[in-house]
Amino acid sequence: MTTKSWKTTIIWYRILSKEKKLQESQQKAPIHKIPKEPTFYYFAYGSCMCPVDLKRSLGENVHPYVIGHGILKEYRLRFYGYSHLRKCGVLDVVQDTASLVRGVLYELPWRFSENLDKREGVCQEFYRREMVNIQHEGEIYKNVRTYVVVNKLLEEIPPNDWYFNVVLRGAITCGLPEEYCWHLFDKMHGLQQKSHQTSNINKKNFKKPRNS
Repeated sequence: MTTKSWKTTIIWYRILSKEKKLQESQQKAPIHKIPKEPTFYYFAYGSCMCPVDLKRSLGENVHPYVIGHGILKEYRLRFYGYSHLRKCGVLDVVQDTASLVRGVLYELPWRFSENLDKREGVCQEFYRREMVNIQHEGEIYKNVRTYVVVNKLLEEIPPNDWYFNVVLRGAITCGLPEEYCWHLFDKMHGLQQKSHQTSNINKKNFKKPRNS
């Protein structure tokens, strides 16, 4: 991400933070409504945290199915997946007893299950389902579905600007703590900067062959 994009993202973050606080002060009842049909719990920690982006895959507004901020204990975020569609690194979670991952807990209608698997590339063995326990407001939700990368990369690959912004927007709009939102920002921006610096070094070290 360029310096200009970086500054724009910070400004955008501050505006959204103010909007979120205003919405919370005006909101008297929970947004989440329990669907009158079979459901499953789903924990999103990457781009699916953004209900607007998730709607593209599920074909329906998913805001009413957001329970809220969820915590996955004994896991850590890593960019160990590579999306050929998006041409960038994408988020994964790996077990780590000293860490935790924050994300968005949904209660989705079961009819969304197949399309969610398609989005995550389950048939292509890109992601696979993993059942986990999620903490939300002191309550433990068991047998919650999340997705983990099947063939993990050996090193992290940075996200592109689109993925960067979708992840951050989802985290902010669904009420993840501000400190964690900045943690996401720092991680993604740091990977992008490291990749950019490595690319510049490689360009400087590249020598064109002499004409024979």
